[in-house]
Amino acid sequence: MTLDKKFTQDVIQQIKDFKIEDAVEEVGTVSYVGDGIAFSSGLDKAMYGEMVEFDDGTIGMVQNLEEDQVGIIIFGSYHQIHEGDLIRRLNRTMEVPVGTQLLGRVVDALGRPIDDKGPINNEKFRPIEIEAPGIMERESVNEPLQTGIKAIDSLVPIGRGQRELIIGDRKTGKTALAIDTILNQKDQDVICFYVAIGQKESTVKNIVQTLQNHDALKYSVVMTASASKPAPLLFVAPYAATAMAEEFMYQGKDVLIIYDDLSKQAAAYREMSLLLKRPPGREAYPGDIFYLHSRLLERSAKLSKELGGGSITSLPIVETQAGDISAYIPTNVISITDGQIFLQSDLFFSGVRPAINAGLSVSRVGGAAQLKAMKQVSGTLRLDLASYRELEAFTSFGSDIDEMTARQLRRGRKIVEILKQPLHRPLRAGVQIITFYALGHGFFDDIPLNLISKYEQQLTEFLSINYSQILKDLESNRPLPTELELHNILDKFTTNFNLTYQPELASGSDH
Repeated sequence: MTLDKKFTQDVIQQIKDFKIEDAVEEVGTVSYVGDGIAFSSGLDKAMYGEMVEFDDGTIGMVQNLEEDQVGIIIFGSYHQIHEGDLIRRLNRTMEVPVGTQLLGRVVDALGRPIDDKGPINNEKFRPIEIEAPGIMERESVNEPLQTGIKAIDSLVPIGRGQRELIIGDRKTGKTALAIDTILNQKDQDVICFYVAIGQKESTVKNIVQTLQNHDALKYSVVMTASASKPAPLLFVAPYAATAMAEEFMYQGKDVLIIYDDLSKQAAAYREMSLLLKRPPGREAYPGDIFYLHSRLLERSAKLSKELGGGSITSLPIVETQAGDISAYIPTNVISITDGQIFLQSDLFFSGVRPAINAGLSVSRVGGAAQLKAMKQVSGTLRLDLASYRELEAFTSFGSDIDEMTARQLRRGRKIVEILKQPLHRPLRAGVQIITFYALGHGFFDDIPLNLISKYEQQLTEFLSINYSQILKDLESNRPLPTELELHNILDKFTTNFNLTYQPELASGSDH
């Protein structure tokens, strides 16, 4: 009797809880499919950005809401989808898995593993698009994000929560800068995301291998939507990666995210929009192409202490044609970001690597987060470099120059030589600061150009072995040691260096 009574109560409760929406599944019919998009009739209540599922399990996302049909982008192969197939609403916006299980993995644009390391057991999901943090939820950028690249940390410093554009022609070292920045985050408590948009699969494999070789994959996530994938996956990848990064940011952690590159995402969005029959605008891009990137990059922020103080620092990459930074997509992204690092082909091919053009590169907020000691030693560096470039161009037309001009040219060449850096060799901030101090106080004056890299390399080893505490103090934002202490350190090292390389120093022609 008791069992019957309990059964009756359960049935009554189920009837009370019953909703018609739970029983009725909204289903539409595919009216057209091709080139990564589909049109469907019958999904009258579908919402923009909603996930839908085709008969074969392929996932799509609603993009166009028209009077008698909806336009859907398909994430994956569309060849097995046919006109007349059923398509179901999933009643939730497009979302991706998030969490620490993603660290050390290579995933596709939907967060599915593609690295043969088994499934990712995520229980939590986040929508790929959410509103960016408002002004009151943010804090001003006040903590540096060290890239380990001398030319960036001194001339165009980046702060945690900043958006700094890397821009330049094809094959000028844009990706190399971004990867070196990831390598430099080792032991810095920064989680890194590398998003490959439209890259060759072999390139992505090499990047993953580089991260593994430098023990950097364990704090990184690599997301790839390669050139062979349909346009919808290239379009959605940056948003999906940002959703994953936001999960860490709202836990109070610092995140670095690299979008490589947004010009390919814009091209994919153009292709997708034209197929969805949206009206084309300038250069056939749709009218909302600016909004495409602004709503993505606005999500990079330094959160207030009340929200945990986490941050997302983004380094979007944009490719230019023949160095034209005034083209449509480059100017759009420049106006959204907080500065740009411009890589110049001429410098790259003349052996100046990283090929950063100091005149066109700028950081609008990173100076506020730059280490105190770095600000002290690199203050005149940009002016010295700019005046050297002008003098070099001027004197190339004639051979008659006075001694003062010759001295400025020699100093300029040494600055350029010091700012050169080998691939995948980021330099800790403390060593950079003492190197720039040595430059400003004449310790490089008697070193020939061909010995500068050796001097730097040995100075790095000397400081790391004998003065590691001073380096740590400088990196924790303490001011420079006294002039006497620094001069004693550098005098001691330079004396030993001069004894070792006496014959080469004697034959040096540029001191």
